[in-house]
Amino acid sequence: MRHDPAGPAAGGHADVYCHLPQLRDRIAPAERSALRITPEVMAQWDARARLQGQGAEWRLSDAQLEATRQALLGPLDDGQDLWVFGYGSLMWDPGIHFTELRLAELPRYRRRFSHRTHLGRGSIECPGLMLTLEPGEGACTGLVFRVAAALADHESALLWRREMLRGIYRPQLLPVHTPQGEVRALVFAANPAHADHVGELPLADTAAIIARARGVLGSNRQYLEQLVRQLEHLGLSDDYLKQLLAHVRASA
Repeated sequence: MRHDPAGPAAGGHADVYCHLPQLRDRIAPAERSALRITPEVMAQWDARARLQGQGAEWRLSDAQLEATRQALLGPLDDGQDLWVFGYGSLMWDPGIHFTELRLAELPRYRRRFSHRTHLGRGSIECPGLMLTLEPGEGACTGLVFRVAAALADHESALLWRREMLRGIYRPQLLPVHTPQGEVRALVFAANPAHADHVGELPLADTAAIIARARGVLGSNRQYLEQLVRQLEHLGLSDDYLKQLLAHVRASA
């Protein structure tokens, strides 16, 4: 995590949306986020898991979460800002306070629905599929959020609860390209070693799962549709997502 020498001081831009004004009303503020996983929200999720008959092992413990965060990010006390790459729901509900937003391209990765989930947008009875980043040709275009150094430790801890709750991602610090220059960003990519990693399924099979899965955060289909709309609003297109959505709509 390095400070971007071409950017402003740790406070970021006065106008967070100066690079992407079209997103000014299309990203949920942290205080209205459905996915800002405070200790209180985490307690609610734990209670819901117990009602489903799941034990404490349904997620990584708080100590395990903090250990994995520290292993990658360290104490975050060196005065450097933190950049976070968003390619899925982070693009409209990052759940963190940020001081700058940029369009960003991550080389050699692509979006895929390749993790089974019974949380959020799936259930134990009807699991859904979570979006991940899989290695591949080309690049994944998304957004990168700048978190000021003074908030980086606190905000990254909240983000870690959301993304690393069950260890389904492999967090990394990777270079991403932005129109304002390259930055090194926190990226949550697929973890092939996880038991719920199913890899890239045939498009028709993926669509069939997404078309019917639903959880406490809504349906799998709604997630896919919202992602495609956000990309379109940025003037971007992802062929995999467009083809997948066409299959989902055809199966309805």
